[in-house]
Amino acid sequence: MNNKKIKNVFMEGAISSNFIGNSIYKHQTKTSIGAHNIFLGQVRADVIDGKTVAAIQYTAYEDMANQKFHDIREAAFKKFDLTCMHIYHSLGTVKAGEICLFVFVSSPRRKVVFKALEYIVEAIKAEVPVFGKEIFEDETHQWKVNN
Repeated sequence: MNNKKIKNVFMEGAISSNFIGNSIYKHQTKTSIGAHNIFLGQVRADVIDGKTVAAIQYTAYEDMANQKFHDIREAAFKKFDLTCMHIYHSLGTVKAGEICLFVFVSSPRRKVVFKALEYIVEAIKAEVPVFGKEIFEDETHQWKVNN
């Protein structure tokens, strides 16, 4: 049985460039790492039915979502030769242009980080119960459809 602690991956609001930079900076002294890869999910100002998205308000079933993030993380470590992985997702309101998802992976080999990152991001989109309400510039809203 896996007794690893389940981490809380959620951050209130947008994920700042300082937070992202500091997370990456901590790994530059690890000499066993040959490659890093990051994914930054950014809120787009999509135009839907003539209305522009101004922000997305994220909600989640937090315990269930944190468990799912944990399961994805563990599966990725089993499937790929990873040295390190960070996953963070926003809750609350994130404006267009701001970062809402940050995934960072490290490995001794470059090809691994590309395959692992795609696997992780696709699993997050398909499996994690995080929901987004798109808030339009005219203050109307609709639930986001993942695509």
